[in-house]
Amino acid sequence: MSARRNFEWPELLTADGRGIAFGGDYNPDQWSEDIWDDDIRLMKQAGVNTVALAIFSWDRIQPTEDRWDFGWLDRIIDKLGNAGIVVDLASATATAPLWLYESHPEVLPRDKYGHPVNAGSRQSWSPTSPVFKEYALTLCRKLAERYGTNPYVTAWHMGNEYGWNNREDYSDNALEAFRAWCRRKYGTIDALNQAWGTTFWGQEMNGFDEVLIPRFMGADSMVNPGQKLDFERFGNDMLLDFYKAERDAIAEICPDKPFTTNFMVSTDQCCMDYAAWAKEVNFVSNDHYFHEGESHLDELACSDALMDSLALGKPWYVMEHSTSAVQWKPLNTRKRKGETVRDSLAHVAMGADAINFFQWRASAFGAEAFHSAMVPHAGEDTKLFRQVCELGASLHTLADAGVQGTELAHSDTAILFSAESEWATRSQTLPSMKLNHWHDVRDWYRAFLDAGSRADIVPLAYDWSSYKTVVLPTVLILSTADTQRLADFAAAGGRVVVGYATGLIDEHFHTWLGGYPGAGDGLLRSMLGVRGEEFNILGAEAEGEPGEIRLSSADDSAALDGTTTRLWQNDVNVTGEHAQVLATYAGEEADEWELDGTAAVTRNPYGSGEAYFVGCDLDVADLTKLVRAYLAASSQENADVLHTVRVSADATFDFYLPRGKKTVELQGIEGEPVILFQTDREEKPGSYTVRRNGVLVVRR
Repeated sequence: MSARRNFEWPELLTADGRGIAFGGDYNPDQWSEDIWDDDIRLMKQAGVNTVALAIFSWDRIQPTEDRWDFGWLDRIIDKLGNAGIVVDLASATATAPLWLYESHPEVLPRDKYGHPVNAGSRQSWSPTSPVFKEYALTLCRKLAERYGTNPYVTAWHMGNEYGWNNREDYSDNALEAFRAWCRRKYGTIDALNQAWGTTFWGQEMNGFDEVLIPRFMGADSMVNPGQKLDFERFGNDMLLDFYKAERDAIAEICPDKPFTTNFMVSTDQCCMDYAAWAKEVNFVSNDHYFHEGESHLDELACSDALMDSLALGKPWYVMEHSTSAVQWKPLNTRKRKGETVRDSLAHVAMGADAINFFQWRASAFGAEAFHSAMVPHAGEDTKLFRQVCELGASLHTLADAGVQGTELAHSDTAILFSAESEWATRSQTLPSMKLNHWHDVRDWYRAFLDAGSRADIVPLAYDWSSYKTVVLPTVLILSTADTQRLADFAAAGGRVVVGYATGLIDEHFHTWLGGYPGAGDGLLRSMLGVRGEEFNILGAEAEGEPGEIRLSSADDSAALDGTTTRLWQNDVNVTGEHAQVLATYAGEEADEWELDGTAAVTRNPYGSGEAYFVGCDLDVADLTKLVRAYLAASSQENADVLHTVRVSADATFDFYLPRGKKTVELQGIEGEPVILFQTDREEKPGSYTVRRNGVLVVRR
């Protein structure tokens, strides 16, 4: 396993190279050169100090196979640098020029039906195509040779959103690469047959040349789940290998500048195993687009909490977000008053030291013409551009105060995230196709906030042993090794909270036997003190049947009275001698399914710690009741406010952001205010009024 690359942050063109990076994707090749000077004038007005350049510019850099044109790129980099604006230079491989597709159509990926994913959008290329890789690496070397020593280029931006359009490739190139991947992983065909359970449906293979990729198989297209899980792993690995090949081609020529690529982490998308990708960059970057509705800020914070863990607590980079509406959703809502600034400062509150947008100037044409930008179609005399300028000034103030380089203080609770469990919940072979691991992580995260606490989001593969509590929401896949880690954690005094669909299968998608949840050959059951016999699945599809089941508290707290489950209930027996039942299923609906009085939520001592089993799905409001009663820290905060702390050896910064629509009154706040955005300082010391979408930052 490769070692993690050293953390290295790109310098700015300031006296000491420091500051919070502010800017966005810049596409000067979409515009005539007589606009460039005006762009730079407005960038300086807004406080922009960095841009990402040439992300989709391969066809401009290499107009034909035998002709290269760097002149325009030289000119714009010089203009930007002379204005004090650094360049995060892309490898420009996100889209290939049309001449390449015409000459080599074999580089196109294919969908599961065998159709080519045609050129004309982004990433219309197969990461396993040796032909495409040869052309792409030639481009990388040309860029490194020309700009490797350019003082205005201070970071390399590899690719763009790897996997957006080619996450799964079913081409013949992919088939051959998958066979080689399986050979490396398993060594023998017998080991692969065992892992995939190929005795079911007569799928046993005699050699690796019989390995297939899960292409469309007709109406009865239930894919072997072990095969599909490995295909997901393979797709992740092939794109990661392609990224590393691009990075290494540049690093051989230009080894002294940091490398990154933009992840896609939001709670509506997280398609890669970014816990593995994070090891291969010098600084972690993310593209985050807000979720419309009342969960807007909570979703942002949840996504950022995972980013902070991927960065191992070091500052990280917002490579893209939007100033207002996008154009690619069914509902493209604009941002409300203050949200452009608030969202950006919220990212800083969660550990980001770079705030960038897609894109600088709104396009006049193309698929993303109606995507908001820093300079909108209406130009500089607009509310939106004035907000951009206000944001630039705020980030400069935070940098001057010393925020850059501080790190986000961690909480006592880790909610564990597993990319493989997220992939597994999409399988069509589970008791319910409505499972969603990442959404359950988000719901638990919001429940902690609603309970006046805050949790971190930590990859299952990382070290979470320093936390007091770990929560596993729908972590379907648990290996024996990870189950043992949980047991050791609890035995040493930790608290483990296991969700309703956790630990059902191993890393090969084999069901653990002996009762649910069976991870670790029953070790998880022993830790929890329960044994499940069957799942009870509810849904509106069963017309005339109960759509929900009520829970009743079984202890003196009555904390879970009135909570309700609507999707999945475990029919369990309590087996632990000292296990305590905290809630049971109750009522007529429970009785219909032989669940009346059956344990729904339990607590079991284990070593010096304890293990909770939440045996059914609960919504955010009901999870909040559970968290508040049993899991939140004793010193609970104002649940109406997102409060984070960034610290260094020299200073501590407290960020306060209202989570809802109400004005929030804060009292007893220590420290001197740094940012008072939509916030009033009251006469009483330490008292503030923070309005909707406002931000208060104090230094102490």
